[in-house]
Formats: sequence, structure tokens, C-alpha cells
Amino acid sequence: MSWLLMIWCATACTAAAVWWSLRRAGRPPRVRETRRPAVRREPGRGVGRRRAPAPDPLETLALQLRLSELAAEMRRIEADPGLYARAHHYLALQGAYDALLREACRLTGLPVEDAPLRAGFRTGDDERFREELELSARGWSW
Repeated sequence: MSWLLMIWCATACTAAAVWWSLRRAGRPPRVRETRRPAVRREPGRGVGRRRAPAPDPLETLALQLRLSELAAEMRRIEADPGLYARAHHYLALQGAYDALLREACRLTGLPVEDAPLRAGFRTGDDERFREELELSARGWSW
């Protein structure tokens, strides 16, 4: 007799779970889910600014890994005097490194000189150094 009670309870629980999930699937989203996020008010001031959403940590990690790979490749090219077309390889890597630095700066909200990409164009050493310092000050490492 107890096994019948167990089977009946399991069937009732399963039916209730199926009914609840089907009922919930057909329901429109709640008001709380569709409302815009609240705006913080600063004391003594008008409506405060909304904070920018935090960058995706996986995207940040992928950028840091790619930056470290490019930096290691640039060091390898600098150390190998017998590499064919060494300057060409180095300049190509430096352009890719600069583009990734600009993308990382945009991701963290830093102001960036957005110069168009064209052949032979490189970011100046001062600008590159500033971007690297700003990113490392914000906890980035590569």
C-alpha cells in the first residue's frame, strides 16, 4: 500500500511541475522585468547619471589573452635577427596590437583617438604608452 502512495505522490509532483512550467511559458513577462532600471539620485542634485554596464568578463579576458599573445610575438620578433622581413612582421603586429589596445580602452570607457586604419599608419609611442598605463591602472594585465 505504501508503494502506491509513493507512485501517486511522484505522479502528482510531476504533473504539478509540468502544469506550472506550461502555465509560466505562456505568460507575458512581468512588469518588473520590462521596466527600465531606476536612476540613482545624488543627494542635493538632480537626476544622476546612469552607470555604464560593466564589461563582460569573458570578453575582457579574451582581449587580455590576445594582447599578451601579440606582445609575446612582438618580443619574439625583436629577439630574432635572422627573421626574413622582420620589419614588415613587426609593423603588422604593432598595428594589430594598437587596434586591440583601442578596443580595450573602449571596453573600459577610456577616451581613445579614433584614427582611421590605413596602410602605413601607426599609433604614436606616446599614445600607446598612455593607453597601456591607463589600462594597467584599471587592473588589466597582459
